[in-house]
Amino acid sequence: MPRFAGPPTFARLPRIDQVAPESLDGGVAILGAPFDAGTSYRPGARFGPGHIRASSRLLRPFHPGLGVSPFAARQVVDAGDLALNPFDIPAALGDVEAGVGSLRASGMRVVTLGGDHTLALPILRAVARGAGPVAVVHFDAHLDTWDTYFGAPYTHGTPFRRASEEGLIDLYRSVHVGTRGPLYSDYDLRDDAVLGFQVIPADAYEADGVAGVAGAMLRRLGDGPVYVSVDVDVLDPAHAPGTGTPEAGGLTSRELLLTLRALAGRELLGADVVEVAPAYDHAEITGVAAAHITYELLALMATG
Repeated sequence: MPRFAGPPTFARLPRIDQVAPESLDGGVAILGAPFDAGTSYRPGARFGPGHIRASSRLLRPFHPGLGVSPFAARQVVDAGDLALNPFDIPAALGDVEAGVGSLRASGMRVVTLGGDHTLALPILRAVARGAGPVAVVHFDAHLDTWDTYFGAPYTHGTPFRRASEEGLIDLYRSVHVGTRGPLYSDYDLRDDAVLGFQVIPADAYEADGVAGVAGAMLRRLGDGPVYVSVDVDVLDPAHAPGTGTPEAGGLTSRELLLTLRALAGRELLGADVVEVAPAYDHAEITGVAAAHITYELLALMATG
C-alpha cells in the first residue's frame, strides 16, 4: 500500500477495535482529544488530532536513533477521538479524565493528541489516580501556571497550576523546558517555583547546547516515572507555524527530538502532544513535527 493511502489512523496503525483485548495490556493507545475551548488567542487546535494523523503517514517502524521498533516492542493502537463537549469545559475535562482512565485501567499507556493544553489537567488526574503525584516534564513556550483568564480557572494557560493545587505533580521533580517570551510580571516565575517547577528556558540551548539542557532536565527528574507534556509551540514558529500562541526564539525540531531522546530508559506513564492548529500550518510543517514528536514518545515507551 502506498504511504499516502491506507487507513487514516496514526502511522496507519490498527484501530483499537481491530486488536484482541488481551493484547492491549502493556500496550500504548494513541487517543485524540479534539477540544480547544480553553484557548486564549487563536483557536483551531480541535482539528489537531486529525492533522497529526494525516502527517504521520510517512513514519516507519524502526527508530535508528534508539535502535527500537516501537510498534513491535508493544502493541500500539489508535483509540480514535473522544467525543468532547465544545461548549462546557468542565464536562469535557471530565470526559477526558474518564477516557484516559478507562484506557489505563485496561493496562495501556496513553499518548493524547490535542487539542489545547487544558487537556493536561484531566489527563494528570487520571494518571495520578493510579500512580500518585508524578514528575512532569513540560515542553512549552509558556509556563501554563497562571491562575485564571477573565475569571475562568480552566484554560490552556492554567492546567499545571490546577494540577499542583490538586496534588497531582511531584513538586520536587517537575520541570519546564523551552519557555521564553514576555511574562505578565516577575510574580509569574515566583508563583511557578512555589507550584513545583524548575525552569530551563529556551535560551539555555544557546548557552549549554542540547546535551547541557538534557543533563539539567535529567538531574531535575531524578529517578522514577515521568509524564511528558509537549506543547508544539515550544518549537520556533519557523518549525511550527500551526499553533495558537506562537513565540519567537524557540527550539528547532531537531533540538526537541534530541532532548526527548535523552529520556530513553525512563518509565513514561503517558504523554500528550497539544496545540497543533492546522489552519495556521503550511505544507504540514507543524503536523509533521508533531507526528515525529509522537513517534519519539512511542519509541521512548519501548525503552522503558
